[in-house]
Amino acid sequence: MSVLIKEVVEKGDLKKFIKFPFKLYAGNKYWVPPLFMDEFNNFRKDKNPAFDFCEAKYWLAYKDGKLAGRIAAIINNSFNQKVNRNLVRFGYIDFVDDEEVSAELIKTVEKWAKEKNAEAVHGPLGFTDMDPEGMLVEGFDELGTIATIYNYPYYSNHIEKLGYTKDNDWIEFLLNPTNEIPEKIERISEVVKQRYKLRLLKAKSSKDFLPYAHEIFDVLNSAYSNIYGFVPLTSKQIDLYVKQYFGFIKPEFVPVVLDENNKVIAFGITMPSMSRAFQKAKGRILPFGIIHILRAMNKTDRADLYLTGVRPDYQDKGVNAILICHMNKVFAKYKIRVVESNPEMETNSKVQAQWRFYGKRQHRRRRCYIKELK
Repeated sequence: MSVLIKEVVEKGDLKKFIKFPFKLYAGNKYWVPPLFMDEFNNFRKDKNPAFDFCEAKYWLAYKDGKLAGRIAAIINNSFNQKVNRNLVRFGYIDFVDDEEVSAELIKTVEKWAKEKNAEAVHGPLGFTDMDPEGMLVEGFDELGTIATIYNYPYYSNHIEKLGYTKDNDWIEFLLNPTNEIPEKIERISEVVKQRYKLRLLKAKSSKDFLPYAHEIFDVLNSAYSNIYGFVPLTSKQIDLYVKQYFGFIKPEFVPVVLDENNKVIAFGITMPSMSRAFQKAKGRILPFGIIHILRAMNKTDRADLYLTGVRPDYQDKGVNAILICHMNKVFAKYKIRVVESNPEMETNSKVQAQWRFYGKRQHRRRRCYIKELK
């Protein structure tokens, strides 16, 4: 029986689109499910401010009457203007191990891309660089994080058979912090603080970050300007992320460096690992998901590094040592034994140089593919 492709138009179909991975990865101990409501809002034009500069379509694939796959096609007009190319992204792709299903999903995106006069299709990518991106190509037996995509090993084989080749790779490391802070890091941290009159924000609750929230994202926008797939976050996006995530911040895990004028010049966003908690929550905050999440905030030996940014005029001046020194103390205090670096471009030698102070193991690699359209 041939594969039937159905565009997601109704709310019921969108729910099926979001729920499909929950069925596909049921029982998989490495997949970390997203929160259903976050996903639902992410795909809605009236909820996601990325639609101010993006357009998207979603499709479901059925085979033998059963749901067998899903895919999204996204045009990020801001990114296209930045790179001066007309590109379509594929993302949120999941499918059973059936080459007919994966081929029909990709062909559907390519057909739409040609209708939009696109030069190429690339992915997996989300609406913005803040969304999970990159197809897992190494590390299938490693626990995922809430910031990354998990997929089965057969995914990349299917995609490559359809003519897609590597465009960019991200690598990830498992780090093993020690109770002892490297003497060099502590010394550099103190020297840099004194030389540039810097200090760490003394935050006792998530509310203490609110006056600095927009500045933190301004630093992010400037520091990440040359990162693959990144376009500056808009004020509406920043407002959403502050509302959505800042209430869950554990203050000690989020160092913010201020200059003598009380302006943000660097930050690091780290959190206790939510992976096991999200697995137990099964996509739902209520009624019991919040209990697992709150418990993980206070009782885990794993942590995840999410974002680190240094304002361009302070880069290469040792400011990262302040962040590393602070986090070493926090990891020791909370007995954190394993830290996830989360994705970083394989060419980002500056970030990778920081891990020399830790025991480290590269344990995952993920890839963005591209296919030029004729």
